[in-house]
Amino acid sequence: MESVAGRRLRIPARESPMAQTTENQNLREEFNRWAEAGRGEGMKDDHLPITLPVLDRMQLAPGDSVLDAGCGAGWLLRLLAERVTEGRVVGMDVSDEMVRHARRNCAELPQVMAVPGSVDEIPWESEFFTKVVSVESAYYWPDPAAGLREIFRVLRPGGSAWILINYYRDNPHCHQWGELLTVPTHLLAAEEWAQMFRQAGFAGVEHARISDPTPGPAEYTGRWFRDAAQLAAFRAEGALLVYGAKPGQS
Repeated sequence: MESVAGRRLRIPARESPMAQTTENQNLREEFNRWAEAGRGEGMKDDHLPITLPVLDRMQLAPGDSVLDAGCGAGWLLRLLAERVTEGRVVGMDVSDEMVRHARRNCAELPQVMAVPGSVDEIPWESEFFTKVVSVESAYYWPDPAAGLREIFRVLRPGGSAWILINYYRDNPHCHQWGELLTVPTHLLAAEEWAQMFRQAGFAGVEHARISDPTPGPAEYTGRWFRDAAQLAAFRAEGALLVYGAKPGQS
């Protein structure tokens, strides 16, 4: 049992050690390295411009129960907690080191907690959350279709899921990332993601682009893009947002 915002919150037995598939173990090890290098906290700088419009679209209410699937070091948990002041915000990440960072970074927020877990077996009871959000995580999931089915399971009827990713087939300026990452990824088109949402049971499925207005550098010296022009083109194409609702009324 955990206490969140003065309420007793039941976490079922399935939270006990998650199944360690080879894929999830590789992800855990890779993102533990990212966490130890301090890369988790830096993700806010890269993702905030595309995430804020999504939070506005989600129309979060103070009493919502929200799951952040792939919470990293907790930067999005803090943003969610600014809007979900009377409900609960739960972060989940396959990396236990990221979870430790998230717990430390959100320690003063009573409505926030972070747990280790994989999206293909979410450590939570069914029909609990009113909203699920995932930012820059879904293309790492070993089985995205299974992850969406699990998200559907933990959502209440009438709840909604919001998946935001920068790595997708319709944006040609990110395709080189797959060769640079040390873990497998899924490069899927917007409609492929939308179809998986529908197959998982979601209704009213739509997808949209969220462009990044951040001014680019005069010169680019990183490893993810060829040059500053490609970075600018990538941001103009925008991130992919896919969302849908679980049929029924909560």
